[in-house]
Amino acid sequence: MKINVPHIAKLANLPLKPQEKDKFEKQLSEILSYVEKLSEVDTKDSETTSQVTGLENITREDEVSPSLTQEEALSNTKNKHNGLFKVKAILED
Repeated sequence: MKINVPHIAKLANLPLKPQEKDKFEKQLSEILSYVEKLSEVDTKDSETTSQVTGLENITREDEVSPSLTQEEALSNTKNKHNGLFKVKAILED
């Protein structure tokens, strides 16, 4: 499978240097090859598990804690509108 590294970098809004393209393409190909090997493992006789810790419904109480002001949160964004982050649409009507 051919991996389109420049397209992935663009979707992730990551700058990509020309010399990084081949490096990341190789790394992603190796990862996908490993995942393909995992899909070949025979698991017919393995018991299905959804989680293995035995813990259920572990939650914590909500606590108010200091956070960024709206101005601080928006200070590094490229696009903002009416005090909100402005991003490209990813869903179509």
